[in-house]
Amino acid sequence: MRDTLTSDFRSIVLNETPLLDVRASVEYLKGAFINATNIAILNDNERHLVGTRYKKYGNAAAVKLAEELIKEEGKKQRVSQWREYLKENPTALLYCFRGGQRSGISQNWLYEAGIEITRLKGGYKAFRNFLMEESLNISEKTDTIILGGRTGSGKTLLFPEIKNSIDLEKLANHRGSSFGNFVSSQPSQINFENSLAYKLIQFDAKNYKNLVIEHESHNIGRSFIPKPIYTNLMNGKLVLLETPLQERIDITFDEYIVNALNLYKEKYNENGIQEWANDVNNSLDKIQKRVGSEFYIELKTIFKNALQEHIKDGKIDSYKELIQKLLENYYDPMYDYQIKKSPIPIIFKGNKKEVLNFIKNA
Repeated sequence: MRDTLTSDFRSIVLNETPLLDVRASVEYLKGAFINATNIAILNDNERHLVGTRYKKYGNAAAVKLAEELIKEEGKKQRVSQWREYLKENPTALLYCFRGGQRSGISQNWLYEAGIEITRLKGGYKAFRNFLMEESLNISEKTDTIILGGRTGSGKTLLFPEIKNSIDLEKLANHRGSSFGNFVSSQPSQINFENSLAYKLIQFDAKNYKNLVIEHESHNIGRSFIPKPIYTNLMNGKLVLLETPLQERIDITFDEYIVNALNLYKEKYNENGIQEWANDVNNSLDKIQKRVGSEFYIELKTIFKNALQEHIKDGKIDSYKELIQKLLENYYDPMYDYQIKKSPIPIIFKGNKKEVLNFIKNA
């Protein structure tokens, strides 16, 4: 057996190296790394049985049970699956949880089949620790420009034009508001943290003067930025994007109505409109206490009438009334209050062109 190890985690991040994860699927679903593919050496039940044997009788007994469970046919099947993956990903590296027996055995089986692969020293745990430590260190030393602006200003639309930026909402797969859910689910908390770490390390390698992020709360939907990292990132200076109300209505309409409906129709087909409407109604319910009963009933009525027109005639422009009501009476007062109370100094205000020019020269 050729036991080849690597702890060059930084190069894995910078190259976005493919990774072969041989942990059980239950472990993989809790958290993995970018470009990792899970082809387990032990399935969930086998892992549970082997783990129980290990706790009761020790390592040798656990290994013996694993061999009995997998057998020769199971070994051949696993090696065949790994071989197919490695044909498509010849630079892939191998890992299990601690970089111990499971990845070692997998590496040996592949070696016996004529395939050499390097495994991560310390496995998932060591790589994960590296990512978290680097996230903290980079966030602590980095100067940040925090892009703010009222809801619908088009802040997210600027990020593709800003090279030295990290789109936190994209990483969280959430728009960062009560109505911010996408039809696809958010990543696990661990996956969100890992993805953020990748972005921070890749940013750090390019030696930019500063990092541009959006003005976010600690939580983005169900994803949350670890508190020390969030504190560091928000220790910056604020640039406010100013966009006229009508343009903000149009931007919000395109994103939350037009684009959202298309995504729901893709996923749910003929039930797409109803599924989308259910989620909007649930979002309205979430803000009921904050907006008060009277305004809540008004919003629900506006949405109900717009939905009926949508279903009957296919027209969707009536949703703009709901958007305007929410912007003027809910989101704007809330954001203006937050800005007034924020300790982050405002260094610039302007329209899209002015903001992009300022950030470029900052």
